[in-house]
Amino acid sequence: MQSQVEEIAENRVRLTVDVPAHDVHHAVEHAASDLAANIKMPGFRKGKVPMPVLISRVGKERLYAEAVESHIGNWFWNAAARSRIHPVAQPDFDFELPSSDRDDWRFTATVDVQPKPQLADWTQLDVPRAEPTVPEDLIEHELNVLRSSVADLAPVDGRLVQPGDTVVLDVLNASGEAQRDYVVEVGAGRLVEEVEHALVGAGAGETKEVEFELGDGARSTVNVTVKEIREKVLPPLDDELARAASEFETLDELRADVEARLREQLELEVDAQFRAAAVDALVEASRVEASGPLVEARTRELVNGLVRSVERRGIPFETYLQLTGATPDALVERLRAEAQQSVARELVLEAVADQLGIEISDEEIRAVIREQAEAADDDADAAIEQIFAAGGHERLRDDLRLRAALDRVAAEVRPIAPELASAREKLWTPEQEKAPSDTKLWTPGSKEPA
Repeated sequence: MQSQVEEIAENRVRLTVDVPAHDVHHAVEHAASDLAANIKMPGFRKGKVPMPVLISRVGKERLYAEAVESHIGNWFWNAAARSRIHPVAQPDFDFELPSSDRDDWRFTATVDVQPKPQLADWTQLDVPRAEPTVPEDLIEHELNVLRSSVADLAPVDGRLVQPGDTVVLDVLNASGEAQRDYVVEVGAGRLVEEVEHALVGAGAGETKEVEFELGDGARSTVNVTVKEIREKVLPPLDDELARAASEFETLDELRADVEARLREQLELEVDAQFRAAAVDALVEASRVEASGPLVEARTRELVNGLVRSVERRGIPFETYLQLTGATPDALVERLRAEAQQSVARELVLEAVADQLGIEISDEEIRAVIREQAEAADDDADAAIEQIFAAGGHERLRDDLRLRAALDRVAAEVRPIAPELASAREKLWTPEQEKAPSDTKLWTPGSKEPA
């Protein structure tokens, strides 16, 4: 599908879209299926009316009008995405109905678009960047996890069950079925919460009756008998532990490896935070305010994604709202703000890519697909062919283009210490004494000026 963009006024364009014949044919077939499902004709089962008979009944013009009406929106939005325009309103369409479903077809759409950002000079932006430091207690935690994995289990006499103990249980359910000598660590999350709570403070030989809720909301009861209590005996942190639990010969080598791995993780996190802060600083400095259908569509995606995520965990969404104390309206507004910032980031990065002339070749796309396929042990050639055939390479091209633009911005802003950035925010300036009516600057996240 090809398209051409013509600027007809400030922030208003005319998009001409050429729809290939196979897409027109698909739309007509889809419309015919929908019409046939709603038409009763003697001698034909519902939904099985042949095309010539259907056309004789409803008319070719109605059939093609249904086809265009049901598909023109998707054709427009796909063309707008490929043309890198960002409508802020619904388009006005202009077209003549197709004369055949065997020929290409063309329509035009006139629409108001998001103004192109006037980019600030990102090389003059100061962006906070933390120095990754590995806390000593985090290193000790990782070493203790390693110690725990090779710890011995020693019988306990004279005390009750504590979190972290390993216990041997007999479990008898309400139907009389028993599980003997079940070994489990208390607090590891392998038992239902009510049973975990009941075990803490129990003694060897003690039986407790525990009622708990099943996944479907029904209640059930089990009798749990503590047969043995064992506690972990952690080995000392020494060279022998290093040799037993790792490929290293000394504790110093093991500790250095743990610190290096933690530092690498922290560096990745710090880098991701810095890149996000860099583009957000450019959004603010360029005074970009995203709006329109793209923001609303992104908001719906975020809302639907949250609902699916919550319900996959077995929690009704209404219950989630009650637990978090959020109202539906407040939740949507919060996610709309996230959507606005997300779209604003894309707008400035597209403008950066345009300004720098960044383009992504097919070979670069193939290289990325091949790398990802080989990492997943998939057939790289088949993956490349499939993605290009389905048109997914164009979405990947846009993603890589924005990533390259972000690479450039993140490399050229001026990193400063977070403490200095915080001090600057608190620093008094004469502009802060101005009356609210004199304030000209509005940035995403601040309140709309009155």
